[in-house]
Amino acid sequence: MKHIFTRILGIDVTFTTKVEDFIKHSGAKITYTKQPLQNEFFIRSNDLLFEQGINDLQITISNWEGIPCFFTAGERSTIPFDIFSASFYLLSRYEEYLPHVKDMHGRFPPKESLAYQNGFLQQPVVDMWAFKLLDKLKERFLNLEYKKRTYTYNSIIDVTTSHGFAHRGFTRSVAGLMYDLVSFKLRRVGRRIGVWFNPKKDPFNNYEYLINLHKRFALKSMFFFQFAAYSTYDKNLSPNNNKFKFLIKSIADYSAVALSASYSSFEDITLLKNEKKRLSDVINRDVTSSRMRYNRVDVPNTYRNLVDAEFTDDYTMGYTHEIGFRAGTCSPFYFYDINLELQQPIRVHPFAFHDYALVSMASKEEIAQKISTLNKRVKNVNGDFTSVFSIELIGGEKSEDWKKLYESVLSEFHV
Repeated sequence: MKHIFTRILGIDVTFTTKVEDFIKHSGAKITYTKQPLQNEFFIRSNDLLFEQGINDLQITISNWEGIPCFFTAGERSTIPFDIFSASFYLLSRYEEYLPHVKDMHGRFPPKESLAYQNGFLQQPVVDMWAFKLLDKLKERFLNLEYKKRTYTYNSIIDVTTSHGFAHRGFTRSVAGLMYDLVSFKLRRVGRRIGVWFNPKKDPFNNYEYLINLHKRFALKSMFFFQFAAYSTYDKNLSPNNNKFKFLIKSIADYSAVALSASYSSFEDITLLKNEKKRLSDVINRDVTSSRMRYNRVDVPNTYRNLVDAEFTDDYTMGYTHEIGFRAGTCSPFYFYDINLELQQPIRVHPFAFHDYALVSMASKEEIAQKISTLNKRVKNVNGDFTSVFSIELIGGEKSEDWKKLYESVLSEFHV
């Protein structure tokens, strides 16, 4: 309720379970229960918010004036469904507690989600519901006070591999060269050798370009650096590499720097804390924001680990290969741990798309149309439009195309 009323709609709310206090109140008020008292603004409650633990719920999708919804509430309810239970179901990631088959990286598959299966993954339905609720409240309470929020665009740059060929050490460089030769990737062989003699020409070295681009659009950006030892899925430069440290320090002068947690630290809280401390030592300030490698989230354990490591904000809530709103919202929210029945002190920032979800699209026109539609839906509810771009794609084989794509995204969405 605080997410809907306070964070999305800017309405201050208080709660009471005493009928006499409710009747005495002269301002705007609603009842959330099974039966209305009189003819007040009434939302009939589903049982979900009054239960403990997890139950296998049978959900039927219905429609509220063109917007998908669920947990229908019957004719006496002022709105036709329990907006609070439905929002809680999505925000808490209730379905991710239920038995499901994880993918190879232990992730919840998007095709298992209620939103994907019912065609509303690309709609921030929680925010859309909230604003329709606001319209109904304004009709009933003409003097309703609320604060309008403003649309925000957030650009995240994910740096899990800071350089393609440069500064990678003798052994890794030779191994990479041999692999390219055996695979007949002769163009990469030429680029690799060229970078050895001039590290500034590394294809991933687009940091100055990105900083200048963000300055041009007066944009606040965040760079998430992986700062971990080499492993099967963690292939960034060594945290001991001085050139790597210098790069991070230089970017921290112009942009927020945060931790892209390693694959290895996913279930290793000690390693996670160590990565956080080492990055903090480099930039001489506390690191409070995180992203998990490959957008891996194991609800609720991932957030418990992040809280234990003293992170306050996380930017992993989304799918790598599907665009849209994993938690049904484009607004930051505090994670609720259903097993412990408490709100964890970590704010979850959902992203609208990761650039890897755009790779499989047929054309630039399709990409532009898809992300423009997403953005319009976020603007309609004055939400946060957050994109994740990877330094590997910005500097990859189709780097010029990806740079133009990123620049066009900033140009269109930064205001």
